[in-house]
Amino acid sequence: MRALIHHTFGDPAQVLAPEDVATPEPGPGEARVRLLLSPIHNHDVWTVRGTYGVTPELPARAGTEAVGIVDALGEGVTHLEIGQRVATGGTFGVWAEQFIANAAALLPVPDGISDEAAAQLVAMPFSALSLLDSLGLESGDWMIQNAANGAVGRLVAQLAPARGINVICLVRRAEGVAELAAHGIERIVATDSEGWQDRVAELTGGAPVRVGIDSVGGQASGDVLSQLAEDGTLVVFGAMASPTMEIASGDVIFKQATVRGFWGSKVSAAMPAQDRGRLIGELLARLADGTITLPVEATYPLSEIADAVRANAAPGRAGKILLAP
Repeated sequence: MRALIHHTFGDPAQVLAPEDVATPEPGPGEARVRLLLSPIHNHDVWTVRGTYGVTPELPARAGTEAVGIVDALGEGVTHLEIGQRVATGGTFGVWAEQFIANAAALLPVPDGISDEAAAQLVAMPFSALSLLDSLGLESGDWMIQNAANGAVGRLVAQLAPARGINVICLVRRAEGVAELAAHGIERIVATDSEGWQDRVAELTGGAPVRVGIDSVGGQASGDVLSQLAEDGTLVVFGAMASPTMEIASGDVIFKQATVRGFWGSKVSAAMPAQDRGRLIGELLARLADGTITLPVEATYPLSEIADAVRANAAPGRAGKILLAP
């Protein structure tokens, strides 16, 4: 079978290439899955670059989320069937024609969900909902987030209203306003326009903004913090523009602000099974009623990984880049 492999860390468009490898056999508690579709996430790219929180041993495979068909079961696996469609959001090395997964971590996919949606179901939507669930916000509360036209930002903006939470969505360019509005999202502010802070105040009507989500870094971190009320919390989710945050000490001191991080992998690993089931159920319900959207920009075969990575980095992308066998 063929799998994407890299022997050095670096730009995935340059270091990843398909190679012939032995077809793996599942061990006890495992399942072998035939790949249908897999998205490219930022954390997949950062892992191949060697700049993520987890560094694989070389030579390494890549990819973490996928939808596929179970085609072999290891000893002791009784809750899955061969031929069943399943999704995974935390299985390393899924950019291959077949991959091995912990059977307990595979989520059976209902018939009404498309392959394109199922391929994106776990990692970003579950992270977005887990993030929202961790904020301690109640109906009527206000929050603000940057990178709102990213996958997680868009999903938070779609999921929060179902809980009665008000969201201000910051985007870095005016074109992003229309992109988000096309998904039914409101209260969008472009920070490249003069006086954008006044627009935020107008939208909130002066209500306190309790939580801010920063996925950008650099000056954008301080922009979000500046909009928080006293005793507000800045949650750092990502660093799309810079690994360094530029925040004003006055905002931290005089607002008595809290700054903390959120790493979905750690949160998910520590989450009780009951909470995980509750959130997965909420996600499936929101997908079924059309509350959340999981658009696809384009699909590439594994053999065209370089083109796929370049497409993933293109500005103005309206949906995920997917990989297929």
